[in-house]
Amino acid sequence: MATTNDLKNGLVLNIDRQLWAVVEFQHVKPGKGPAFVRTKLKHVLTGKVVDKTFNAGVKVETATVDRREMTYLYRDGEQFVFMDLESYEQIPVDEGTVGDAAKYLLENANAMVASHEGSPLFVELSASVELIIRHTDPGLQGDRSTGGTKPATLETGAEIQVPLFVSTGEKVKVDTRDGRYLGRVNS
Repeated sequence: MATTNDLKNGLVLNIDRQLWAVVEFQHVKPGKGPAFVRTKLKHVLTGKVVDKTFNAGVKVETATVDRREMTYLYRDGEQFVFMDLESYEQIPVDEGTVGDAAKYLLENANAMVASHEGSPLFVELSASVELIIRHTDPGLQGDRSTGGTKPATLETGAEIQVPLFVSTGEKVKVDTRDGRYLGRVNS
């Protein structure tokens, strides 16, 4: 248990047996009436964002979220198998829990797996990853200066937009949060 004075970004609260992460919070002391805390909460599993107001000093139940760095080993049907780097225990994680991170996940890549009471909640990758372009159409000679983009398929199967000068077989840096091309990687 914590009070509203202990709220901070990233703290996970247990409200009505559901887990909510604090995205933003603001302590408000109006001229009249009692102080309160205005928060923006994100549901840990669904990603839904809601605004919630708490009276100042009220106790809120916090949830213990265990974040561990793990290595992605392989995919088994609709399960992704991760290995804990400390205990070498293999943990299956459902496809829905992995979410969009699956688009940028390569075997033997490290990821942060967050769990609550032993059940995985979500998988976080680093902000960017380096992947090889499996296929993209060649850019036309005159198009190089226009700054246009074309679709490209990565080695993981995900599709992103890349500049016209990028070709098949090149290694590129990709933002894992929104799938944006960040640049070529010199090997």
